[in-house]
Amino acid sequence: MPTLGAYGVILAVVAVTTYASLFLVRRLSVRVGAVVRPDERRVHERPTPTLGGVAMLLGVLVGMGVAWAMGSFSAVFEGSTEPLGLVLAAVLIAGVGIIDDLRDVSAPAKVAGMVVAASVLVISGISILVFRVPFAGVFVLSTDWSYLLSVIWVVGMANAINLIDGLDGLAGGIVAIAAGTFFLYAQQLSGDGLLVAGNIGPLIAIVVLGACLGFLPHNVHPARIFMGDGGALLLGLLMAASTMVVGGRTDRSFSGSSFFFFAPLFIPLVILGVPVIDTLFAIIRRARQRSGISTADKGHLHHRLMDLGHGHRRSVVILWAWTALLSGFVLWPIYSRSGDGVVPFGIAAILLSLYTILHPGIRTGRRRHEDVGSPS
Repeated sequence: MPTLGAYGVILAVVAVTTYASLFLVRRLSVRVGAVVRPDERRVHERPTPTLGGVAMLLGVLVGMGVAWAMGSFSAVFEGSTEPLGLVLAAVLIAGVGIIDDLRDVSAPAKVAGMVVAASVLVISGISILVFRVPFAGVFVLSTDWSYLLSVIWVVGMANAINLIDGLDGLAGGIVAIAAGTFFLYAQQLSGDGLLVAGNIGPLIAIVVLGACLGFLPHNVHPARIFMGDGGALLLGLLMAASTMVVGGRTDRSFSGSSFFFFAPLFIPLVILGVPVIDTLFAIIRRARQRSGISTADKGHLHHRLMDLGHGHRRSVVILWAWTALLSGFVLWPIYSRSGDGVVPFGIAAILLSLYTILHPGIRTGRRRHEDVGSPS
């Protein structure tokens, strides 16, 4: 198995490559006109370059190349088509997003591009093979079901990251926390013999973490560059790939008897609870308004936090903290070997609190009450 030192080298390579290349990418973005200007649905106040995904993709490619050249990851690369498939899929989905950053691409065309990229992953061997349903047992998926669920997983994850990318540093920070958490989770599974030595999941997670760490210094408020759709879709695909080859191939329970840990594929949904909840809210909100799912609005979680009076940076830190808290609930029983029975109820309490605080109906009712009680 690769050592932590080997993973540290990859982390540093990806982070430094991404960080350094962003200086050139910012100039390129301005030169080709890939600049997002302020408008009524955006919160930034000045024109900002938006091809950060190019630098993130470059960091990912260099990181994978260095890993391939290192002997520590020979079990991952030798005799496997997964690394090549991952790289091709990453280039495809980043290309779809970058084209959309340069000129608007219709929602059906963008989804079609995601499906093609997801299909490349599946063909290369990166897919969900096992699906454990709590209390119902383990299901070994047929080829058709494996393909369908894997594509849905990739498209859903990519869109979730894309939707949460609305404030400086928000998406990059959330994905960094999630990737780091999932790397630690996968490492613990590997140490307990639940993952084979050549599993590519931990490597993907550390590459994602490196790309985010290299990108964030350029993206914290006030951002000097955005990741754009190219970066958001890329991160979504990579996180989906990592979780599929870990949670989608683990058919044994891990930590105690809690039903939560009987379904490893559900764990990334908890770690990425903030973008997942935001996506669900967006779908419900736009369905009620009878607008398209891809229609942009200002009803996302970060917009609601700002409506409650939190500033730009504080809203980002709050959502980072929610992600860290959810990640802590996942990691605590794994490393402590106790307390996993409390985890599902703790997560439910956190999500219920988040829903109660940020649900627009609650806020509207509070404002009406204040209006009625205020003197005329």
